[in-house]
Amino acid sequence: MMNANLKKLAVAVMAVSMFTSCEAVKNSNNTQRGAVIGTTAGAVLGGIIGNNVKKKNSALGAVIGGVVGGVAGGVIGKQMDKQAQKIESEIPGAEVTRVGEGIDVVFDENSGVYFDTNKSAINAKSKANLNKLAGIFKEYPDTNIVVEGHTDNTGNDSYNMTLSQKRANAVTNYLVSQGISKNRLTTYAHGETLPKYDNATPEGRAKNRRVELGIVANEKMKQDAEKQVKQ
Repeated sequence: MMNANLKKLAVAVMAVSMFTSCEAVKNSNNTQRGAVIGTTAGAVLGGIIGNNVKKKNSALGAVIGGVVGGVAGGVIGKQMDKQAQKIESEIPGAEVTRVGEGIDVVFDENSGVYFDTNKSAINAKSKANLNKLAGIFKEYPDTNIVVEGHTDNTGNDSYNMTLSQKRANAVTNYLVSQGISKNRLTTYAHGETLPKYDNATPEGRAKNRRVELGIVANEKMKQDAEKQVKQ
């Protein structure tokens, strides 16, 4: 049975779906949608997901839970639009989603940053893509990054949690080695607890074996956006 929080989340998602189906929203860009959603439906999602998903230290929860909203949110969204486009163009394997005022980036085992079975060492191809990602993070220094590791549900729960921690740490440590400040990075492990796809299928399990990043505005970006609005 769906619990109260999930019911609220379902209602909020339906509200956002209805809201974003409007012609005015369809004809707007990501920045405009970010500004509007930040003050309406996004505020609902921010409260619900921020209070529930964020308790699990989710990258998506961090993105939605950190909403500024209003015109300042639109200013932040414009900067995030550019960074998201840069990631998509330079790392084609990344699944990049603009969410409100942040960015959600997913690398599954078939895309730009992946690991061999039961391994946490970063291979040469993954290093090449992480080098590109580090370059983009340097170009946009006023963001913080949540790095989280996930597995499918195959095997022991405890083992999967440890493996996901090792993989998330490996990505964080590599980014630091490429000059990204450790203060910008937060690392979490979820093991098999937060699947995004159906673990009953080989394709779903492959996509669940992933590293996910949440890119959010830091305090400087938020303050700069507020100042820009007041000018």
